[in-house]
Amino acid sequence: MNIKVCGITQFKQLQQLDGLNIAYAGIIFEKKSPRYGGDLLNKDVLKNADFDLKKVGVFNNPDLIDVIDAIDDYGLDVVQLQGNESPELCDDLSSQAEVIKVFGIDESVKDIDTLVANYDGVCDYYLFESKNEDELFDWEILGKAKIEKPFFISGGISVDDIAKIKKFKHLDFLGININSRFEKEHGVKDMGKVLAFVQGTK
Repeated sequence: MNIKVCGITQFKQLQQLDGLNIAYAGIIFEKKSPRYGGDLLNKDVLKNADFDLKKVGVFNNPDLIDVIDAIDDYGLDVVQLQGNESPELCDDLSSQAEVIKVFGIDESVKDIDTLVANYDGVCDYYLFESKNEDELFDWEILGKAKIEKPFFISGGISVDDIAKIKKFKHLDFLGININSRFEKEHGVKDMGKVLAFVQGTK
């Protein structure tokens, strides 16, 4: 199982995550976010860093040119689209980097396959998250869906959810995205908790 740690604002923590064999690290480019990392990470240092992990730029309803500039400036491997981005935007970006399209899930969502249908051919991964980031959504809806694309699960996940994660089964389940429950403060991860999660999910 792959682990994606989102909301990184410090280069040192990127190095630490790489040392823990974390597969993906998310840098938020939404300026309104308390975890905005665009101004806190040196573009040149990040672009030239020799990491095994994939650097993921997180955007919410961006303009195409802003994402392309960030891919080039920061050496992003993946872009994650959090908003109401169109399939056309995903398609345009897919030639520049891998694309994760995010879908918010709550009790109003009844059919995952219908939800993702228009994005099937234009992105590389899906990420399903709770519309309330501090709460888990019912993963059973994913287990019943075909999906047929690698996907992450996100939203309110903590070290206490390791047993639940190990029980979840789906052919396309790629990994878990963690963020707010692993922080000392906004944008600063508690590496002890991250390490415990890594060890617990092995």
